Amino acid sequence: MRLFDKRILSHFDYLLIIFVLPLIYLSYRLISETNEILANKQLMYFSISIFAFIIVFILPIRRKLRLVPILYWLGIALLLAVEFWGVTKLGAKRWLPVPFLNTTMQPSELIKPIYILMLGYLIYNRPPPKEGYGLKDFSYFSFYILLPFILIAKEPDLGTALVLLLVGYGILFIIGVNWKIWATIVLVVSVSSPFIYTYLIKDYQKKRIKDFISEKPSYHVKQSIIAIGSGGLVGKQSEEATQTQLKFLPIATSDFIFAYFVERYGFLGAIGLIILYGLIIMHLLSLNYYFKDDYVIRAFASGLALLIFFNMSVNILMVIGFAPVVGLPLPLFSYGGSSFINFIVIFAILENLLAFRYMDLYNYERKL
Repeated sequence: MRLFDKRILSHFDYLLIIFVLPLIYLSYRLISETNEILANKQLMYFSISIFAFIIVFILPIRRKLRLVPILYWLGIALLLAVEFWGVTKLGAKRWLPVPFLNTTMQPSELIKPIYILMLGYLIYNRPPPKEGYGLKDFSYFSFYILLPFILIAKEPDLGTALVLLLVGYGILFIIGVNWKIWATIVLVVSVSSPFIYTYLIKDYQKKRIKDFISEKPSYHVKQSIIAIGSGGLVGKQSEEATQTQLKFLPIATSDFIFAYFVERYGFLGAIGLIILYGLIIMHLLSLNYYFKDDYVIRAFASGLALLIFFNMSVNILMVIGFAPVVGLPLPLFSYGGSSFINFIVIFAILENLLAFRYMDLYNYERKL
């Protein structure tokens, strides 16, 4: 049977799991110190993610690559549906009601794994020439990158939209695009930046930018910086972490969990956490070297690495006052179900592509 093939165990990427588990453990420990109810909910999300990982891992993904465009367009349809039937929370229309379950879902989260897999599928069917992709191919890929970017930015969710945009073009950069195209893009963006700021960015987004470049940071960032500074070199005991325990630090278990982590574990802990993320990212990018001719794995591993990098970078820069405050969680660390489960699903897809690569690739190519 497919699941009992010894090659699955030998090709499974155990190192990736070893790097991820400390993040999950530290996250749960911090959340449980702050709020026992949220910690129990997070345990429920962990349990759901395990089942999600197993289910996604055993799917014949590579043999069913032809279905990826259907899933991509289904994701686009859900993003379009937000415009007409979306639920508004805190001034943003990002959620769709789920019939009969009295809950909502966020299509911009659901589309992430399909978005990266779609780019892998497209690159697999149109591999780059030696000199890199030219303008025609670049425009072709750009259509599939820009479409979800525009729909998500319109919700508005500019943070998620920009991350997906950077991930998409980052994948193309790693796979290979003619340097003249990148030079042209840099020039166009530089010239058009004043127009984008004046006419395309909403007022509340301008306010975030003004707060960021102003002399005084916002209340949230102030309390975050105080928490980080009070952590010192090695941090404090839980009961001594006054910024968090006395509720001065807002949303300490989600968007600003990095500040709480530094208050507890200090500068050395912060460096250790960043190194751990760096190991995950470097390991994912190293798959480009080991699988030079497998563009599905290369694109998906690179996309996951970039997704983690941009989410982590923006979140950390945000809580230390070096970036505007946006609602991007710290990957696999911030409290919450949708983001955490989504990342676990993306890891499951990558592990599937790695573990079943010879079996599925052989069957897939036989059918072509």
